[in-house]
Amino acid sequence: MGMSSLKLLKYVLFFFNLLFWLCGCCILGFGIYFLVHDYFGVLFHTLPFLTLGNVLVIVGSIVMVVAFLGCMGSIKENKCLLISFFALLLIILLAEVILAILLFVYEQKLDEYVNEGLTDSIQRYHSDNSTKMAWDSIQPFLHCCGINNTSDWTRGRPASCPNDSQVQGCYIKAKQWFHSNFLHIGIVTICICVIQVLGMSFALTLNFQIDKTSRVLGL
Repeated sequence: MGMSSLKLLKYVLFFFNLLFWLCGCCILGFGIYFLVHDYFGVLFHTLPFLTLGNVLVIVGSIVMVVAFLGCMGSIKENKCLLISFFALLLIILLAEVILAILLFVYEQKLDEYVNEGLTDSIQRYHSDNSTKMAWDSIQPFLHCCGINNTSDWTRGRPASCPNDSQVQGCYIKAKQWFHSNFLHIGIVTICICVIQVLGMSFALTLNFQIDKTSRVLGL
């Protein structure tokens, strides 16, 4: 019973993490692609590292490292790697909870900060190629113009703005999309947290099962 349970757990955890490692590779690949081609440029000059490419590279790297620890820890039955995998998942889960709380508490301040950052980037549109590239990519993609409306472009609407008198601002449109899809975003977030908790549970259970099997075999 002990050996069969150990094998089942190790292979479940291995394939579970292998899938996430492959997902991490895809995310990292997209991040590198966006960094190389720099399609979206920089919108927030106070946070120049906050680009789509950088975010995807960081997220992809974290997913790959955590999944690699889970894969190797399970298939090699290595307790040290399993505990490291558990600890990293716990840290990530706690960071997600803390981030969600901070976003809820400081929602108004975040809204003001984003508005100020976008207003500054509009003023830099004609003098900074990276900012120009960012707006020229985002406006056609989201079918929007400016931050709140077309009047944000005080020096004239750029060619990337849609030819529609009723077009909305990009930030307004993004917020409306977020609020209209809040339920779906919440479900996806909860699913991610559940998967993390399951991964932690599998790692601990496998760790205890390895201990139990070692005692039975007298190791």
